[in-house]
Amino acid sequence: MMEPPFEADETLAERSRHGDRQAFEELVRRTSRALFARIYLETADAHKAEDIAQETYLSAWRSIRSLTDPEKFRAWLFSIGHTALLQSVRRESGKRGRHNSTDDVIAEMADHHPTPAEAAGLSERRETILALLRSMPQEYRLPLTMRYLGGADYETIGRELAITNGSLRGLLNRGMAMLRAQMKQSNIE
Repeated sequence: MMEPPFEADETLAERSRHGDRQAFEELVRRTSRALFARIYLETADAHKAEDIAQETYLSAWRSIRSLTDPEKFRAWLFSIGHTALLQSVRRESGKRGRHNSTDDVIAEMADHHPTPAEAAGLSERRETILALLRSMPQEYRLPLTMRYLGGADYETIGRELAITNGSLRGLLNRGMAMLRAQMKQSNIE
């Protein structure tokens, strides 16, 4: 059985503009990890990032006809994601003030049930590392997040960011070295 020919994002975006759901689903598949990684960097909450990504795709599908330049689909999509993130923050701050906890995410990721003191230490360390990641240049921040927080493989990251495997490995290597240096400087072991 032959594999269907590869279609560029802009071709899929144009087809989506004309109501082709399959084309849009392929765009979702291609962009989902990158979108999740960007949102997760801001929320530090996997469930919230998934919800916001879902909202982003629903909003994008509803307004796909307004996309004027299919070549800029990803930028357009990430802009919608940023707007959805801001709306989520506004809703949350209206519901419960400015409290933002990552305890649920840490509990989710832990292999054991930490004591309250361990959980507090993990939470503080996680927040510090996420802050360091957020401060890094975009070219390193997104691949690191996709690889180490999102669990994406090299092929997926390369495809979503439109970079070669060699470039990706270089970015990950330099980015990780930069992150380790910042962690050392911040006394994070």
